[in-house]
Amino acid sequence: MTRPSFVVTGASSGIGRACVAELVRRHAHVWASVRTDADETDLARTFGEAVTVLRMDLRDPASIAACGEKVAAAGPLRGLVNNAGMARPGPLEHVPLDDFRHQLEVNVTGQLAVTQAMLPALRAASGARVVTVGSMGGRIAGPMVGPYHTSKFALVGLTDSLRAELAPSGIGVVLVEPGAVATSIWSRARTAAEEVRAALPEAARERYAAQLDEAERSAERSARNGVPPERAARVVVHALTARRVAPRYLVGRDAHIAAVLANLPFRLRYRLTAAKR
Repeated sequence: MTRPSFVVTGASSGIGRACVAELVRRHAHVWASVRTDADETDLARTFGEAVTVLRMDLRDPASIAACGEKVAAAGPLRGLVNNAGMARPGPLEHVPLDDFRHQLEVNVTGQLAVTQAMLPALRAASGARVVTVGSMGGRIAGPMVGPYHTSKFALVGLTDSLRAELAPSGIGVVLVEPGAVATSIWSRARTAAEEVRAALPEAARERYAAQLDEAERSAERSARNGVPPERAARVVVHALTARRVAPRYLVGRDAHIAAVLANLPFRLRYRLTAAKR
């Protein structure tokens, strides 16, 4: 392929879809990973030959390995965007451990699995980059989304270690940390929260009612006030293509506020955040 080539995971909607559009606009070829027939058809119809769809499930090592082999066989890969992920709400006291493991498998282990699979193709390119989409939830944690926060904090450590290990090979590693982004994730989160609330024992629903209510209100605010996914995508593509890049990028006013709060003394930070919940 004569055009620079990039892989974007979780490309069906939100930040991932916006990254695909931005890269295509810049005349790149994109390997876009999705999980369903409908998403594959939609991407092909929208972007044509500029996009090659990969069918990948972050919980399926065989599908990840097959995608890595397919990409490597096509030639050098200039960049990988680790964007796919999910969020599991609920009080940690009652989160089923299988659900907690699922959260970590998708948001942490899956990111590493994809990176491992794509490294042969990345090593074949000059100045390749790995850009992982984290979250302001990896800087400061709150109640009712503990599994998600755990995964995003883990991504910080994963990305920092990977950056140090790949630096001698000339492969850059960047973490992009958006705040609230206006995508369909918030409607899915609302549905998931309702399901979690319904499954809780009655005593737990009463004990955590105020925090669950505030978590739902926070999701509604994020849906209304979140930045457009295109804004986050522009930062991701900058991290992929700019000559010089920073190790981490914040996206959105709320992400910058979270970064400030994260540096406050714990007691003060707790009073400003968790105590109100």
